[in-house]
Amino acid sequence: MADGSMRQKTGFDGIICIGGEDWWYHNRGHFDFQIMRRLAKRHRVLFVNSLGVRMPGLSDKRVFAHRIGRKLRSLSRGLVEAEPGFFVFSPVTAPGKLAEQMSSWALAPQIRLGARRIGITNPILWIHCPAGAKLTQSIPSAGVVMQRTDRFEAFPEADPGIVGPQIAHLKAHADLVVYAAPHLMEEERRDVRRQLLVTHGVDYDLFADAGHGCAAAEPCDVADLPRPRVGFIGGVDRHTFDPELFVKVAGELSDMSFVVVGGCSLPDGWCPHRNVHFVGRKPYADVASYMAAMDVLIMPWNSSEWIKGCNPIKLKEYIAVGRPVVTTPFPALREWRDLVTVAEGPQAFAEAIRRAVGGTFDPVPGRGRVAGESWDAKADLVESELVALTNDFARAVA
Repeated sequence: MADGSMRQKTGFDGIICIGGEDWWYHNRGHFDFQIMRRLAKRHRVLFVNSLGVRMPGLSDKRVFAHRIGRKLRSLSRGLVEAEPGFFVFSPVTAPGKLAEQMSSWALAPQIRLGARRIGITNPILWIHCPAGAKLTQSIPSAGVVMQRTDRFEAFPEADPGIVGPQIAHLKAHADLVVYAAPHLMEEERRDVRRQLLVTHGVDYDLFADAGHGCAAAEPCDVADLPRPRVGFIGGVDRHTFDPELFVKVAGELSDMSFVVVGGCSLPDGWCPHRNVHFVGRKPYADVASYMAAMDVLIMPWNSSEWIKGCNPIKLKEYIAVGRPVVTTPFPALREWRDLVTVAEGPQAFAEAIRRAVGGTFDPVPGRGRVAGESWDAKADLVESELVALTNDFARAVA
């Protein structure tokens, strides 16, 4: 936790982060989790769990009940110091239009009170979830940062009539916008006042050690699966994942074991193949061992606007583990194409996997490239920009 002299020197005494995920239930690899945990070693951080961009639909009662129950359990935790200097808060709120209406008279007071309780009175207000847009008008701050690492307006369950104006509001009011995808940053260069490119990082030692065999034995739920094994690690969601491609490829490669590690929001029975094994969500600390247990790692992304605007965290983790990677194309892949195999369409994707299984692979060049992409380095870059931003403000006032 930062001492008083550090807080005064930087022009802010902490960070309030309106997160895009829920700390208690989402994978800890997300950008805002990784950056805020590291900044919390030097500055108090109040991480506000995702406010939500939509109300869960009633069409799938199982999913609806799961999401509502999860949110209620998160709310019951209140304000918790999850790690030294890193405080997690779950305010009472609601998704969609109601949340926007609640922001000034109900949501903002909760957040201000939580911040005061941990000693933050002049914060950087960092907003990832668009539902927090109007908080720029009700939470005084030393500076407003918009985290633009996801194109939320392309989220299929979001109401574009709500999310679109929220994003426009954030662009207009943010003192700094942080991007992970270079092409999206360039696309919006004229829309914002100040930009910073921070591509996703990687916990290099965790993933490289797993790939070297330095971790524990293979996870028990995959250890008995026959090889070759083809792994996908991540959420199986319609706005990112291409289920039609995956089903055709798995059917074509019936002699291989396909392993899916992560949650799934698609309907039951979407994948009929017996060589596909769903092992569910795993703790972040265990993910690397699942990657290392594979012979090939895949990213069967679709071509949605979400994918076009993102910079998938899994790419650098896959490379650090040191297994061949087969992926569909996406814009942020540009500087990494020489380290992976890019394939479009089921036939080309299946052929690329078969070649990877039958060929030789040298992980050294890839590991050399991602070794300097640590989350610690990314957090240092962010902190330097926050200090520069608040110092600029101080000079302008003087």
